[in-house]
Amino acid sequence: MSNSFNTCPLLRRTIRTMNHATTTAPSKPATPPPSAQLAPARHPEPGGPPSRWWGLPLLQEMRADYLGFVTRLQRDHGDLTRMRLVNEDAWDLLSPDLVREALVTHADHLIRWERGIAVFEQVFGQSVLVTEGDTWQRQRRMLMPAFTPKRVAGYAQLMTDAARSALDAAVPAGQAEALVPMDMLWTDVAMDVILRTLFSESAQADACDAAWATQTLSETAFREMFMPFTLPDWLPLPGKAAKRRALKALKGLVQRHIGARSRDAADSAGAPPRTDLLHMLLALRDESTGEPLSPQEVFDQCMVSFQAGHETSATTLLWWSRLMAEHPEAAQRAQAEVDSVLPPGQTPGPEHLARLPFLAATLKEALRLYPPIAALMTRRTTAPITLGGVEVPQGAMLRITPWVLHRDERWFAQADRFVPERFLDDAPAIPRGAWIPFGVGPRVCIGQHFAMLEMTLLAAMLLQRYRLRLPEGVAVCVPKLQVTLRPQERVMLWLQKR
Repeated sequence: MSNSFNTCPLLRRTIRTMNHATTTAPSKPATPPPSAQLAPARHPEPGGPPSRWWGLPLLQEMRADYLGFVTRLQRDHGDLTRMRLVNEDAWDLLSPDLVREALVTHADHLIRWERGIAVFEQVFGQSVLVTEGDTWQRQRRMLMPAFTPKRVAGYAQLMTDAARSALDAAVPAGQAEALVPMDMLWTDVAMDVILRTLFSESAQADACDAAWATQTLSETAFREMFMPFTLPDWLPLPGKAAKRRALKALKGLVQRHIGARSRDAADSAGAPPRTDLLHMLLALRDESTGEPLSPQEVFDQCMVSFQAGHETSATTLLWWSRLMAEHPEAAQRAQAEVDSVLPPGQTPGPEHLARLPFLAATLKEALRLYPPIAALMTRRTTAPITLGGVEVPQGAMLRITPWVLHRDERWFAQADRFVPERFLDDAPAIPRGAWIPFGVGPRVCIGQHFAMLEMTLLAAMLLQRYRLRLPEGVAVCVPKLQVTLRPQERVMLWLQKR
C-alpha cells in the first residue's frame, strides 16, 4: 500500500468522483538493458508542465488517466520533473537511480505522504504500514523475524491446504473443462490462504463477506486519498454506509479470531503451539526491552496482513493467469517445468522453488507489467536533499510510479511484451530500482517473501491441474487503477483438466 498527491480545500468543488482509467506506456526504440549498477546522472533543472490555475488542469488530467499522465510526463519532460499542484511542490522521479537515491540514500529524510497515512489509519490503526519514527522502527524490528524466508517456509502447508480444495473444484466433477471467473477463484483461494496462515482456520464461513469488505475498503481508500480530509463516516453520504459495513465486518472477523485464540490458550495448557502468523505475533518480544506487542498492535498487524496479504496476491495471480492464457508457449514451458519437478499428485513446497525458475520468472514478469501498486508511491522531504545533482527543498512531495519504471525501454527491451526470460539467471542484469513491485529501501514490503512463496505454490498447483485458454473473441484486458491495479472487466478463462 502506498500514497498519492495531496489536494486542498480549493478542490472540494472540483473533485467529486474518482474514476481512473489507465493506458499502456507508448513504445520507445528498444535499447539493450544497461548493467545492474547505474551511475547517478546529473540532471538539468527539472522541467514540467505549466501549472496554470494552481495546477487544477493537471489534477483533472491525473484524475482521468493517472498512469497515462505520468507516462506522458516522462516522455515530454524527462526523468526528474517538478510541478505546482495547488499547495504542493510535486516532484516525479522516473528513473532507477533517482528512485534509489531518494528511497535508499535519503531514506532518513523522508516520511510518507500525510493524507494517505490518515486514510489508511482508519483501517490499519497504528500498524507498521502507518507508523513513523521510533514506533515504526520498533515494530519493524519486532516483526522481521516472523517474515524471514525460513519462517515463511513454515506457512507453506497452510497455503497449499487452502488452495487444494478450491482449485480441485474450479472445474465441476464430470466436466472436462469450464469457463471460470478467475477473479472470483483467486479471491477465494487467497482469502482462504491468508485466514489459514493468520489463524489456522478455513475461510469457508467468512470468505464472501471478507472479500466484499476488502474490495470496498480498497475502493473507498483510493477515493478518499484525493480529498483534502475525510468526512465523518456517520454522515449520510454516498459510499459511507458501505464503508461502515465493510469496516465492521473486517474488524469483527479479526477480533473474533484473536478472541478465540485467547480462550484456546487458557483452555489448552500443554498443547502443541500453533505455527500460524497470529501465534508468531503473540510470541514476539522486543530485543531491547523484552516487551511484547500490545493487544492493539497485534490487532492492527493482523488487519494489515489480512488486507494486504489477500488483495495483492489475488491481483497478481489474476494478471498472471490472463498472461499465461494469452501466451500458450510460455504456459506450456512452465507446465513442463512443474511436471519435471513434481510427480503427479505431489504438492509443491518451499523445497521445490529453486527448481522452478521459469515459473518464478513468469510471475515476476506479471509483476513487472501489472504491479499491484502501480503508482501513488509518495514521500515528503523533511529536510533539503539532492537528487541527480538537483537541490530538492524541504517539504517537497516525491512521487514514484512503478508502472512507468517497469515499462521503460531503457531497462526492459520490448517493454510492453510478456518476456519471462528477462528474469532468468542467464539474462542481462536488470538495473537496481527498475523493478520495484515490493518497493525499495527501508520500507520495502515486509511480506515480499510470503507473497512470492504463496504465488509460486498456487501457480504451480493450478498448472498441475489445468491448461488455460482464452475465450473466443475476448476483448483486450484494460487495467483500472485503484489502491491496487486490477482488470477493469471480469477475467474469464477456460480451464481444461489435464
